[in-house]
Amino acid sequence: MPILSEPTIADLLTPYLPDPPATLLGHLSAYLDLLLKWNARTNLTAIRDPEEIVRRHFGESLFAASHLPLERADPSVPASGAITLLDIGSGAGFPGLPIALLRPGVKVTLAESQNKKAAFLREVVRSLNPPNVEVWAARAEILPIDRQFRVVTLRAVDNMEAALSAATVRVAPGGLLAVLTTVQQAPGAGRSIPLPNSQSGILYLQSF
Repeated sequence: MPILSEPTIADLLTPYLPDPPATLLGHLSAYLDLLLKWNARTNLTAIRDPEEIVRRHFGESLFAASHLPLERADPSVPASGAITLLDIGSGAGFPGLPIALLRPGVKVTLAESQNKKAAFLREVVRSLNPPNVEVWAARAEILPIDRQFRVVTLRAVDNMEAALSAATVRVAPGGLLAVLTTVQQAPGAGRSIPLPNSQSGILYLQSF
């Protein structure tokens, strides 16, 4: 039996993504169960409360998705023409994996160099089987030099300056950098959107 019912997850997501698709709720329920199971033995997230995980991890990731230029993405678009997104330091998959589940026409690469976290990401992808997700189990810096992305995302990184340096070179011309951070850590050259139910959390967006 799922830890949280799909209607409960939908209610918790309301401030971030009103009326989430039913298929998304099913995926998030399974994702939550896997996260809690793995988190009992591997430190994937410091947040242990299932409802808070839905709000802080799923909700904020989906809120970011709703503000990214992904609207033209469509599952029928050939891979070569799809919108691409790189999630640097993906950890337990945030924000990249919820974005991929919401937008199946966006090709998402989850870059995570820590073996245990990368193994968890592979398990979630194996279990949910989203066709648009790739796990890059290494640092984003060693991706092929010519790989650039329409959108690059960051969240809860230890060294913001180093992460921004790695991220900006991966943003394609005309692309966008999206950072889930705080007012205090915002780089300052882009625009900031306050996160729901957060005193200092923001979605920082910078165009290139």
